[in-house]
Amino acid sequence: MHFVFYTHSLVSDWNHGNAHFLRGVMRDLLRRGHSAIALEPADAWSRQNLVESQGRQAVERFAADFPGLQSQQYGADFDHAAVIGDADVVIVHEWTDPALVARLGQIRRNGARFTLLFHDTHHRAVSARQDIAGLMLQDYDGVLAFGETLRQRYREAGWGRQVFTWHEAADDALFHPLPDIERTKDLIWIGNWGDGERSAEIDEFLIRPAAALGLSGTVRGVRYPDHALAAVRKAGLNYGGWIANADVPPAFARHRVTLHIPRRPYVESLPGIPTIRVFEALAAGIPLLSAPWDDAEGLFRPGQDFLFARTGWQMQDLLREVISDPSLGRQLAANGLETIRARHTCRHRVDQLLAILTRTGSARTVSKAGALETMS
Repeated sequence: MHFVFYTHSLVSDWNHGNAHFLRGVMRDLLRRGHSAIALEPADAWSRQNLVESQGRQAVERFAADFPGLQSQQYGADFDHAAVIGDADVVIVHEWTDPALVARLGQIRRNGARFTLLFHDTHHRAVSARQDIAGLMLQDYDGVLAFGETLRQRYREAGWGRQVFTWHEAADDALFHPLPDIERTKDLIWIGNWGDGERSAEIDEFLIRPAAALGLSGTVRGVRYPDHALAAVRKAGLNYGGWIANADVPPAFARHRVTLHIPRRPYVESLPGIPTIRVFEALAAGIPLLSAPWDDAEGLFRPGQDFLFARTGWQMQDLLREVISDPSLGRQLAANGLETIRARHTCRHRVDQLLAILTRTGSARTVSKAGALETMS
């Protein structure tokens, strides 16, 4: 089948975590013999910020990091109907311009034979509800929501004909243990500042424990204000700015432990949805400690795959314990990796996508997906 993905950007992952997952999904579709292309707006702010902060080479390295993946930019005069005319499946990400979301639905309504799905991997359904409510989704065959609580929000609001839970996952072609790299530093945290959505949590679960224990380590991410940078440095941690996702596995491998610090809207309003960094860290084989969130869907085995800290003081104790006891770290890493390989790779998500396509969409797509699912 031929898949077309409308995304904010495939090429740039600057403050754009959905690129991580989409790359892995596309890579697995290609491995199975499908064709896939991403379409991204020419003025995407993620790509613009990447070039502004890192230079053109950061964009140009995409082809080397992800050979075989194709992305095409579109502008105001782009002929969407012509480009997607031969598609079997078109998946439109939630950050796509609302006018284009409506236009693609109209193309589907006017007789196009592809299956049209809407993909939501953000919290705007609760934090900016009117933005999602205003989208024209009535002509979409289904919605892919990256957590059960988000799926329920769509169903309760009547957004979309059918709504399916489709979690993010680790691209294990990229994220896997690198045992030949020596772990020379204590702590790494990779995450963007988040518009104040977790500033207090970063202070409680990262800055204060690292400072109290005198840990060596690294913070990577973007959009940190000056006061946050000062706090990171005062804690004795090195701030490295943006990191390409392709460089994250060796960065994990050089450190003894990493953290998950979720954004407040997910903890308070969308329980059960972790960030993609949880999947990636566990796939990379680094011990993970987490600030509070509710694994409402039982995605992992808390206490085995990773350890929860309910307070900053508990995080400090757990950091001390994991760093001082390498055997504990190795056991946590092995458990987490086991769960990822069993349930949470992009291969698993492509299996789920093909199963969804047998239940919704055009007759052409359903027959193709069903045949391929039977063969897999």
